[in-house]
Amino acid sequence: MNTCNECEHLTLSMELMADHIKNIAQRLDKESIKKTIEYIMDADSIFIMGAGRSGLVGKAFAMRLMHLGFKSYVVGESTTPAVHKNDVVIAISGSGETRSVSDLGRIAKDIGATLITVTSNRDSTLGHISDATLEIHGRSKEDAGGYLERHMRGEYSHLTPLGTSFEISSLVFLDALVAELIFITGASEADLKSRHTKLE
Repeated sequence: MNTCNECEHLTLSMELMADHIKNIAQRLDKESIKKTIEYIMDADSIFIMGAGRSGLVGKAFAMRLMHLGFKSYVVGESTTPAVHKNDVVIAISGSGETRSVSDLGRIAKDIGATLITVTSNRDSTLGHISDATLEIHGRSKEDAGGYLERHMRGEYSHLTPLGTSFEISSLVFLDALVAELIFITGASEADLKSRHTKLE
């Protein structure tokens, strides 16, 4: 069994992800971000959805929105209310094709809610039906097919397995979006802290 001597794969993986995030920051579509912020500011409630690790990213984002004073919910939780016409639904899916998430996206559109998608694939089912698409370039699980070939060639995709680069990048992006919302709303650290859970 291999052991971690200098743990070079650990540090190289972190550096790779940091470089990837810097690259994404330079390629962001500012108009889509502005539209997204307008939709969020005007929404009655905000619903976040995603499958697997993308769902965990969504939960973190929903929590931050709640700290900012927005009515935010995670789709699928037992206490989440129904979506209505003046609500915003934010879908997180690297491929933009995750069946459960894209099906719920269509339902949101049928209701008349605004649909925003965070994805690596603008040209996807979710990308096509969304009112705003936030493209976060990254390797989704669907790109994993040539993993062994790339490994043999010495390409280091194994340092960010499956959808890792998308999930980490979308987490950082959504936290940065929260920072922008803090600036816009004029919220203070004390405001956020006052809404933080006391039962921990």
